[in-house]
Amino acid sequence: MSKETTPVQASPTRKPINGLQLKELASASLTWLRTNQQTVNALNVFPVPDGDTGTNMVLTMQSAVDEIANSPELHVGKMAHALAHGALMGARGNSGVILSQLWRGFSRALDGQAVLDAPSLARAFDEARLTAYKGVVRPVEGTILTVAKDMALAAQSAIEKTQDPYELLEIVVKAADVSVQHTPELLKVLKEAGVVDSGGKGLFFIIEGMLRYLQGLPLDVALTTIQPLAAMQMDQSWDVIEPGQDFEVVVDFRPHTPLDLQSFYYELEKIGTSIQVGEGDGIYRMHIHVPTESRYEPIDYTMTLGTITKVHMENLLAQMEEIEQAKKSSWNLNPVEPGQIAVVTVAPGAGIARVFASLGVAAIVEGGQTMNPSTQEIINAFENLPTDKVIILPNNKNIFMAAEAAKGVTVKNVAVIPCRTVPQGLAAMLRLIPDGDFDSVVEDMISAINDVETGEVTIATRSVEIDGVQVKEGEIIVLHNGKLVLSTDTLEKACLGLMEIAHAEYFELVTLFSGADTPQPEVIRIADAIRSTYPELEVEVQEGGQPHYQFIISIE
Repeated sequence: MSKETTPVQASPTRKPINGLQLKELASASLTWLRTNQQTVNALNVFPVPDGDTGTNMVLTMQSAVDEIANSPELHVGKMAHALAHGALMGARGNSGVILSQLWRGFSRALDGQAVLDAPSLARAFDEARLTAYKGVVRPVEGTILTVAKDMALAAQSAIEKTQDPYELLEIVVKAADVSVQHTPELLKVLKEAGVVDSGGKGLFFIIEGMLRYLQGLPLDVALTTIQPLAAMQMDQSWDVIEPGQDFEVVVDFRPHTPLDLQSFYYELEKIGTSIQVGEGDGIYRMHIHVPTESRYEPIDYTMTLGTITKVHMENLLAQMEEIEQAKKSSWNLNPVEPGQIAVVTVAPGAGIARVFASLGVAAIVEGGQTMNPSTQEIINAFENLPTDKVIILPNNKNIFMAAEAAKGVTVKNVAVIPCRTVPQGLAAMLRLIPDGDFDSVVEDMISAINDVETGEVTIATRSVEIDGVQVKEGEIIVLHNGKLVLSTDTLEKACLGLMEIAHAEYFELVTLFSGADTPQPEVIRIADAIRSTYPELEVEVQEGGQPHYQFIISIE
């Protein structure tokens, strides 16, 4: 359950919410969601290192808030529509796309509405719920959809008790909290894993952030922590660098007086994001990401507090550009002629991207587990191609909805192949005929994804029992076609166990895509073990380069 909050006191002077006030509430939502981002990420059903729901929802909300950041719009309906557009363009992962649909419905209910009063707020929650449910082919209860539904029902009931939008919001927040806690009773897999629904929890934090802002409660309380210097993680994770994080600044300093940590964080939050503070032997280390124009502000501010002993500054954007250029220079993408079919694929590693390029894709979007691309990034990959026939291969179940969203906002003829894994995407690519009939090629690709089995091998992030499989944190786990099937103590046992579960003896070819951190001698040893156990199988090895997953395995 959430922490207790101060009730919103009714006031006869309280006014309906206009566009600028909605902008403030949205910004508060983002801040509170970001504060609790890791809490949401940790609510992962499977014990795999891709619990990124919190990150996806933060980046989606960041895009929404960025869209309205400089808007002076007083009309709440127009502000809501801009907010919804930003959310759609920045939507990442299934949770982000559903969140964008919630904002879309919310804004639709406010068409022509100059201010937001209690009745219109209740209608907005209801339309948000309806739009989100319609956007999902097979809605599942016990998810973010259920929480949205319970919020809408609570808002409708609240109209009978109050005409104050602020009091209505308080009632909705309480209903969202209860709904989130109830999700394991509606979805068996959540109960087995001992977690509540991550998307629902993220939605709760978004709404609670608005309420906390109105109550004058802090939105960054989770940031006011300190850690030993040795524990600070300074390595960059390039997939989670967010807008405005142009420079990384690290300052070591010795304060003149005891450091007021709460005040320190408060001032730093005005300057940038990704704030960390460490301490050791009287020396404090401050880490922050800032926009280019603010890169010296953390240094200037820290100088007012103490003596600076060391400063480190890195241009994150420049480093990212160098990495991107190095990757893309080795892809050799297929040129597309007007009228031909162009394929856009999502690839989780440089090696896998090269394989897709060799098969004739026209554009590659980097992404996969832990780094789901946004709707806008997918659109950018094909909008400038000289053809209106586009096929998208999402290659991940958590990217499919963003690909569908991209399809919905372009005038081009776009088809999304429902491939949930890299091996399925590769199988589909083998059916590409650039000058073929568009509908026939799409049909052949969809058919091809059923001809391949997929294995994914990674390390368990926590102990849990799911589908009868007992998992211990740190063990090697195996997913077969997306289902957790095995937990063991070595990579070799994991890969051979997958072969047995998938009945590899009935197939012809196994391809091992090795992860970025999988030692090459280990890759060769495991490939040889599979060849020895299954002498009739052809076994190929490819450098996949994907993060977190030691192997992605294709069996066909």
